[in-house]
Amino acid sequence: MLNRSTRFLPAPGEPRVDRTPPEARTSRRRLRACHECDWLSALPPLRPGQKADCPRCGHTLVTRHYRPAQRSMALAMAAMVALLLAISFPFVSFSVGGFGNRIELSQTATTLIGFHQPLVAIAVILTIAVLPGVYLLGVIWLQLGLLQGRPLPASRSIARSLAHLNPWMMADVFIIGALVSLIKVAGLAQIELGISFWAFCAFALLLLFTTQSIDSDWMWFSLAGEPQAPEGARTGTTAASQGLTGCSTCGLVNRFDAAGHSHCRRCGERLHVRLPHSLQRTWALLAAATVMYIPANVYPIMTTTTLGHSSPSTIIGGVVELLQMGSWPVAAVIFVASVVVPVGKLVALAWLCLVVARSSELNANSRTRLYRITEFIGRWSMVDVFVVAILVALIRAGSLMSVTPGPAALAFGAVVVLTMLAAMTFDPRMIWDTPLPRDNRKTQGIPG
Repeated sequence: MLNRSTRFLPAPGEPRVDRTPPEARTSRRRLRACHECDWLSALPPLRPGQKADCPRCGHTLVTRHYRPAQRSMALAMAAMVALLLAISFPFVSFSVGGFGNRIELSQTATTLIGFHQPLVAIAVILTIAVLPGVYLLGVIWLQLGLLQGRPLPASRSIARSLAHLNPWMMADVFIIGALVSLIKVAGLAQIELGISFWAFCAFALLLLFTTQSIDSDWMWFSLAGEPQAPEGARTGTTAASQGLTGCSTCGLVNRFDAAGHSHCRRCGERLHVRLPHSLQRTWALLAAATVMYIPANVYPIMTTTTLGHSSPSTIIGGVVELLQMGSWPVAAVIFVASVVVPVGKLVALAWLCLVVARSSELNANSRTRLYRITEFIGRWSMVDVFVVAILVALIRAGSLMSVTPGPAALAFGAVVVLTMLAAMTFDPRMIWDTPLPRDNRKTQGIPG
């Protein structure tokens, strides 16, 4: 009978990474500190399709995939081909009264520059094409080296960058924005979808599958192995209480030096017991987002010109207009993405900052779930910005029909970015730090 150490040995000429998961290549304990509650756990052996969750808060620590290198490589290459097709052919066209216009994907950003909105244009092109393209090239580079059995140059730096790029890729959000835009125009003009539109839809799906296929634990083990766990580390308690912390990039558990500073031994990422000045930074970003949300709703986000008559439209005004047109589903999407999500995120993060010092084991789980939801939904508010970018590029028929961006577009884009940064700077581990029973709070003079 084959033992665990020999069962996964590769056949001659077969890439070693294909059949040597971390569980088969080390006999040491593989420790992980949860990024959301700081609970220190030992990873169990995992088979393809299995995952390991934190026993304290339920956060997924590791997800194992079948043939992760080939899987990610194939998806990334397919997504890259779809992206090249999407930027090479017409995206969508419209015609009305003998006038029409046809645009390519890149024009959704470049047209904004002509209307003195360079920051919005940069945000659009970065989130829908540039950053996803860089991400896919990085995945291909990494997996190519791992399949060859020898990582290519700069692999560790590229692997560190992938996790930081992930939140800012919004191809799937852009698809929703495109559908909303086309529904708004369909009642006024004839719409024709180009090859680029369908290629971009395929690209958005493939990009999503690619990000989900990345097995970070396996990838870092294949790139750099796994140094031995710090001596004396105990599972079943928090890492911070033992002078340890888990790397947010590669997951390795590290010990801090005497000054409380450290870098990850495996990937080089700077480590912190808790994110420095987390509450102060979150409050500052929330305050800035709140200030920007006022002009985002007061000023028009776009101005529509029809037969020489100009009609400015605010975010709420656009929702009301869609309701009057009978487009209830589209109005609901815009209202949720542009009103409910930003306001809900501001309120949720502010509430978490206020109550973080008064958490207990009974409510820490629910507050952590609220944080997860808040972090996940923030990027979907970009739908309205993408709608403006598409309509401005597409509807250009002079005085007959045209759309120009309003000052609220930049303000609302700033709200989205600031709330996303606020969620990133908030450290959810603080929710679980030294939770005290209510009776103990009263005896120690802590308000309940």
